[in-house]
Amino acid sequence: MSTSERRAGREEAIVESTRRMIAAAVLYSHQVAEQLRLGPSDAQFMTLLDVHGPLTPGRLADLTGLKTGTVTGVLDRLESAGFVRRDRDPTDRRKVIVSLDSEQIAARVDPHYAGQARHLIALLRRYDDRDLAVIADFMSAVAGEPMP
Repeated sequence: MSTSERRAGREEAIVESTRRMIAAAVLYSHQVAEQLRLGPSDAQFMTLLDVHGPLTPGRLADLTGLKTGTVTGVLDRLESAGFVRRDRDPTDRRKVIVSLDSEQIAARVDPHYAGQARHLIALLRRYDDRDLAVIADFMSAVAGEPMP
């Protein structure tokens, strides 16, 4: 087998593994949402708020590609469940800022993902710092984010 064939095989294996990982993550997220009595996209909104910090509903609509009415429905469910709160922007009282309730997230959501986090950390310990830099660069690029 030539070097280019080996490379093509590795690239194909990475693409397929990534597809399986995404499917597993989406399905697990749906299971967690169901256990928390939330809609399937609700957990993703919590992830966006965790990653980006407090956001306006309009910014959430931009990030998700969903219509503002749909975003309002998701935020209504999350607020009713106690996972988010809506506050007036202190600099512009016309705006609403959506924030996570960190205590509720820690108590009710984080336990669902703790095992996955431990598993991932254990896997990453197999790699040296140089490997981790490559993995971090790849994952950031896959996620569409600039490398920190």
